[in-house]
Amino acid sequence: MRALLIAGALAGLVALSGCSTLGYYWQSATGHLALMHAARPVDAWLQDPATPDPLKARLALTQKMRRFAATELHLPDNASYQGYADLQRPAAVWNVVAAPEFSLQLRQWCFPVAGCVGYKGYFDRAAADAEAAQLRAQGLEVSVQPVPAYSTLGWSNWAGGDPLLNTFIGYPEGALARLIFHELAHQRVYVADDTTFNESFATAVEQLGGARWLAAHGKPAAQAADALAQTRRRQFRALTLDLQQTLRRVYGEASEDAEGLQKKPDRRHANSTPAATPAQTEARRLLKSTALKDFARRYAELKAGWGGYAGYDLWADKVNNATLGTMSAYDALVPGFEALFEKSDRDWPRFYAAVQQLARMPKAVRHEALRGHGSPHSRG
Repeated sequence: MRALLIAGALAGLVALSGCSTLGYYWQSATGHLALMHAARPVDAWLQDPATPDPLKARLALTQKMRRFAATELHLPDNASYQGYADLQRPAAVWNVVAAPEFSLQLRQWCFPVAGCVGYKGYFDRAAADAEAAQLRAQGLEVSVQPVPAYSTLGWSNWAGGDPLLNTFIGYPEGALARLIFHELAHQRVYVADDTTFNESFATAVEQLGGARWLAAHGKPAAQAADALAQTRRRQFRALTLDLQQTLRRVYGEASEDAEGLQKKPDRRHANSTPAATPAQTEARRLLKSTALKDFARRYAELKAGWGGYAGYDLWADKVNNATLGTMSAYDALVPGFEALFEKSDRDWPRFYAAVQQLARMPKAVRHEALRGHGSPHSRG
């Protein structure tokens, strides 16, 4: 039984991996097994007198969200997010992300089943930092990003499913609903070797589904808090999109996402840049430095308008090609998916069928098709 569980974890955790060494796969498997071992059914937590009342309330709320996901959003109705684990740490995993000095195209790690992704996940922060140091030594810009949740793409449902975690259970109501919907969306549609498609699809589902949840079930205070958070999110994303576009011009990249499809379809590694003279290289560095300083100034102004709100400080203070490339992967195709939802008459099964049809197309073709859908206003 244990060998079978490890095999299942290895298969499901390919979205966290990309290294062929046994040591890396072993940390993925043992890390996930420890997470699963820590999980108990939500009902057990609710019936346990030792469970704090605030946690009981949050867990009960997640089960309403879970039913809503299945009945209203037509997301998978399975064992996932019907258990809870307290990991005694602030993140489920730490993703290592890297990009060259003059490119927003993320380095890719490839493996069977899930294909290539633009990140490498570790259950141990020290191991993630060690990997990051090796990548920096290769001249890459690197980001180590704490991740509150991940999806095993349904592989672990037979063993209890992906659990709710302490790393996100305290999120505001809208953010909590969106995270659950996002991770379940990965179980609905997932395409090997296409991080941008997968993450943009899940982000579209979380935004549309989260808005629908709040409209139907959110209390006025939760709706108001979420509306403010979403406004700030849009403002911050607009600021970072400006920076992405500026840097792409500096780097000579026409791509609209982290995978560079307009420049070279199915590019697997973004570890090199076109040859440049020393003078051209220095000019790029100067323009890049100017763009980053301008971003810092504009972010300070934006934050001042929020009354000193610091929710994006950690990200903004460490902005580089890797963090920008990650954001591009999550956002680049979202307008196209939202437009496809409208074209599907806001019918979830029809929408998923259309997404699955896109998933069967060649990678560059489906990206171009989504870009062609435009960007209508999302009503949720």
